[in-house]
Amino acid sequence: MDTTHYPPTAAANATPSPSPRIWEVGALCRAVADALAARFNPVEVRGELSGFSRAASGHCYFNLKDANGQVRCAMFRRSAQALDFNPRDGELVEVVGKLGVYEQRGDLQLIVEGMRRAGQGALFEQFLRLKAQLESEGLFDSERKRQLPLMPRGIGIVTSLGAAALHDVVTALRRRVPQLPVVLVPALVQGAQAAPSMVAALQKLYRLAEAQIAYDARLSIDAPAVPIDTILLVRGGGSLEDLWAFNDEQLARTVVQSPVPLVSGVGHETDFTIADFCADLRAPTPTAAAELVCQPRDVWLGALQLAEQRLVDGVERHLDRQQQRLDMAARQIGRPSSLVHGQQQMLDRLGRRLQSAAQSQLHGQDKRVQHLASVFPSGAARHLERSEQRLAQLHARLELLNPRQVLSRGYALLTDMQGQVVSSVTQATPGKALHAELADGSVDVVATQRLLV
Repeated sequence: MDTTHYPPTAAANATPSPSPRIWEVGALCRAVADALAARFNPVEVRGELSGFSRAASGHCYFNLKDANGQVRCAMFRRSAQALDFNPRDGELVEVVGKLGVYEQRGDLQLIVEGMRRAGQGALFEQFLRLKAQLESEGLFDSERKRQLPLMPRGIGIVTSLGAAALHDVVTALRRRVPQLPVVLVPALVQGAQAAPSMVAALQKLYRLAEAQIAYDARLSIDAPAVPIDTILLVRGGGSLEDLWAFNDEQLARTVVQSPVPLVSGVGHETDFTIADFCADLRAPTPTAAAELVCQPRDVWLGALQLAEQRLVDGVERHLDRQQQRLDMAARQIGRPSSLVHGQQQMLDRLGRRLQSAAQSQLHGQDKRVQHLASVFPSGAARHLERSEQRLAQLHARLELLNPRQVLSRGYALLTDMQGQVVSSVTQATPGKALHAELADGSVDVVATQRLLV
């Protein structure tokens, strides 16, 4: 036993206080975690994403920060799979989860169980309501959307002068079609005045496009300095609030009124706005919008070279065929006797065919004459016999109609002196001279009395 004695101190003479508990590091971390859980969990936090990464396991790790601080966050695979958007650094989000301590490092850590864009609830509901309304009016119908011109003569752009999207679009157009003229009408693309600003910019481009359309139709109007065949409405990525101006109803209706095809390139590939649905074509990014409206100049140069080669080949083939015809004509001109000999052979063939046809025709006619000569006597006799029989029948029928046959039975044909037949007693007045024709002669009589039956 240690019996060493130390001189008394002032502290030893004071009233003794309870000694602090000595913690093991792990136990302290667990105790702090339990205290946090009891005091705060579950917790909802609003902040800006920073250092977002997704591990091969599917877990997501990031920091959530604002102007006054930051906290480490982890989102495990099951919760991450339920996300309906792709989180990006700088995006303002609202998360729900549980505070804890990562014991291996002693760091404060928020285990995130759900995440949404900040303010997405009310804004998203407003977005869905407007989308349903405009869709019911037919503003999204595919039938009204037009194909992009294959070779635009000029492009109009509406975006902010300070936007990175403008740099991306101009860079893509210079790389692909440096000869193509571009008309930029700047506008606000974020904030309360952004939608009216974009509406005014689009309407200005519409007037230029309509002037070009009128000029193409040969109306009495001067051609614009730069023809506008396609319009780009572009903006870089951002949160739902940043892109909210593109969900404006007036802007949507203005997009639909475009006289030329309009391409919307707003945000990133996962961002959708009302303007995207109303546009003739939606591009996933501003750069993609610029690439969609124009083919690279090298493509057209290659097509021209191919057309030139095909034209040259076609002319050469035509010349070769004509040369062959010329060669054949030259050979025929050089030996006219072969042509005469061929014509003579054809004439001989036609002569033989004519002679054979004439002989065959004469032989057929000869056989026909012989047949008629053999059947004519008997046929003529039968015809004469039938004619005599018919004549006898007609004679008998005529005799039956002869009035003299009636007179022979004691009847008389009575007429007046003018030859008019007397068929009624009313025609024979007393004293009237009449003529009666009998079977063997005629007598003149005078009517003495008229008796009616």
